[in-house]
Formats: sequence, C-alpha cells, structure tokens
Amino acid sequence: MNSTIISVRHLVKNYGNFQAVKGISFEVQEGEIFGLLGPNGAGKSTTLEIIETLRPKTGGEVIVDGFNLDKQPNHIKKIIGVQLQTSGYYPGLNLLQLIQLFCGLYNRKVDPMELLEMVNLKDKAKAQVKQLSGGQKQRFSVATTLINQPRIIFLDEPTTGLDPQARRSLWELIKQIRDKGTTVIITTHYMDEAEYLCDRVAIIDAGKIIAMDAPDQLIDDLVASGFERPKEMKMANLEDVFIHLTGHSLREE
Repeated sequence: MNSTIISVRHLVKNYGNFQAVKGISFEVQEGEIFGLLGPNGAGKSTTLEIIETLRPKTGGEVIVDGFNLDKQPNHIKKIIGVQLQTSGYYPGLNLLQLIQLFCGLYNRKVDPMELLEMVNLKDKAKAQVKQLSGGQKQRFSVATTLINQPRIIFLDEPTTGLDPQARRSLWELIKQIRDKGTTVIITTHYMDEAEYLCDRVAIIDAGKIIAMDAPDQLIDDLVASGFERPKEMKMANLEDVFIHLTGHSLREE
C-alpha cells in the first residue's frame, strides 16, 4: 500500500466575501496520477496553487511529503515541479541553455541531453522555444518540471490545444514519469484524458469535492444507478479512427 504524499484537510480560500474553496479534504498517494476535474471557476486551480505554495490559503491544513505548508513552505518548493498553462522563457536561449540555467537556479546537476531525449526533443537542443511546435513546447515545459528531480509534479491542462498525436505522446510521457516513481497531479477538461491517465480523480464543483474515486469505479457507480447513454457506445471513437489512419508518429516541424 502506497503512503500518503499529499494531505489536504478542510481547505478554505476566500476572496473577500466569495468563497472559492469550501473546506475540501483529500489525500494523494505516493506514485499515483491524481486528477482534479471540474468546470471553469470550480476551484481546482486555486486548490493546486495553494498546494504549490503559489497562493495563500484562508484556512485548513496542507501537508506535502511530511512538510506543513504553514511552517515549511520552502521545503515543499524543493520537492515539487510545476508546469503552468503558459510559461515564459528567455527568448534568446536555446533549450540546452535553458536547462543549464534552470540547473543553476536549482543547484542541481542534470544531463541536459538526457533530459531532452526523455521528452523526445534531443534533435531540438539548439532551437529556441519560439521555434517549437505546440506539442514540443508542452513536452519541454514538462521537462523543466523534472530538473529539480521532484517527488511530485503538477500539470495544469498539459494537452490543451494539441493535435491527437501530440496529445497521446504526452500521455505516454506522463505515464513514463509516474513509472519512474514521481507522483503526478493533473488538471484537465478532457474526460478521456483523465480516464486514461488517472488512478483516481476528484471532481470539484463550486468549491466542493462532489465525487472522488478511480475513474472506472465512478463510471460503474453511475451505470449501477440506472444511467444509460442515449446512444449505443462503440468500441472505438473518432480519435481512434484518426490515429489508426494517420499513425502515432508526431508530425512536427
């Protein structure tokens, strides 16, 4: 049984009179891919930013790998990697130089080429970020979260705007990262993505967790309640057709 690596208890976040997060509690187990799902404005990004030490909380308790957010935020920062929806990099530096820069900031020794090879960007080592395709930018962004060799990485809607090949390539990369022992917390609006990647998900709406379990279990519970799709499910979807016909290989400039 894996141990708990993140514990959130009665977390509250207020903005004036508006309560964005309403006393939510959940745990993330070491080595799992945990998804936070919810509509825009549900409170999932606020929750993540609090755990990431990027936003102050109003109330509650957050423990990350044994470190208390209130007392040891700097310890938490050292063991997490954060990939944001939009990331700014020094435009004059190439990927190799950017990784070397981050290594200096983290005081870590990492083989830049080995890291780029892991995210399938070794041939782009001398390219600048602005010269990359959307999928390449996302993979590089994920690579930067690994530089400080974190125990936990946070991915905020990592596949938004990507074509099917790039999307599925990033899914496999995320699974590889988890398989090497890193815990992954992900937000996404794509339910097929959550179903494929996540060991467990928490569905947040209006600042509260309204369901939490393994995706398969949540689906089974819905079916058991008498829910039926209005249209018969097929064994594949249109994206499967697209990938089957065009191949899994990435089409990048």
